[in-house]
Amino acid sequence: MKTLITGGLGQIGSHVAEMMLDRGDKVLVIDNLATGREEHLAQNDNLRVVIGSIADGNLVTRLFEDFNPDSVVHTAASYKDPNDWYNDALTNCVGGSNIVQAASNHDVKRFIYFQTSLCYGLKPLEQPITLNHPKFPASTSYAITKTANEDFLEISGLDFVTFRLANVVGPRNVAGPLPIFYQRLKDGKQCFVTKSRRDFVFVKDLARVVLKACDGVGYGAYHFSSGSDVAIEELYYAVVKALGLTDNPKPEIKELGEDDVASILLDPSRTFQDFGEIEFTPIEETVVQAIEYFQEYGTLGEYTHLRLNK
Repeated sequence: MKTLITGGLGQIGSHVAEMMLDRGDKVLVIDNLATGREEHLAQNDNLRVVIGSIADGNLVTRLFEDFNPDSVVHTAASYKDPNDWYNDALTNCVGGSNIVQAASNHDVKRFIYFQTSLCYGLKPLEQPITLNHPKFPASTSYAITKTANEDFLEISGLDFVTFRLANVVGPRNVAGPLPIFYQRLKDGKQCFVTKSRRDFVFVKDLARVVLKACDGVGYGAYHFSSGSDVAIEELYYAVVKALGLTDNPKPEIKELGEDDVASILLDPSRTFQDFGEIEFTPIEETVVQAIEYFQEYGTLGEYTHLRLNK
């Protein structure tokens, strides 16, 4: 199989690429290095890496014409700054529509997309959230632009799978609470946690399911979720334990910000039905592997697509 992976030097894309290369597939990666890192993928005869933007329509067209992929795994996304509407729209909408249209024009057999669970809004109407829940993305630039591209995909006529994601964490994680907790604790700074809960899923568990989707399993929208959530405070203490901190520093507890949500819990029943039961990696092991990565490569900064509650 030949697969084009956008954002292929990022957390999800690089793990998918590695698994594909391990089984002998040919992989073409495009990444603009906004949050990806070249060291995430080792050299391989079946791998080609292009540093560039998916918002460059001419570049995207050339890559599809030269490589002629069987499948596309579209992980590229802009999310670093909640106020950077321009780059969110440029990458997530313009770039995303470039990829969708090129895939359609070149008869790609399978298109895999990744959507934020914030597409359901900050006050979901049900818990757990089912796939029948309406989309209410008008809460963050990230949710708006990611949902717009999912809408383009749905009208494209492509054979696609879109994974609406719980919080994907583990090695190469550059945004959200896990790298923030690690970096601040390492620097001797106090952390804060909100009174919220999230479903944290291991990136390699997701990547294995993505390979099944590329091979033809499933169609349409799915939730990638374990079906259970944990308190952010529990994740914090898992980081404290993984770092071996004996003084057990206590975080400041803060109320939820205006653009945060108490819990985002997705119903994964359709995923289990079509892809089979998934043995989810425990949060403690996930954190240990993430910390090992941070200790070798560091973090890229305290990024979150939500405005911080000062």
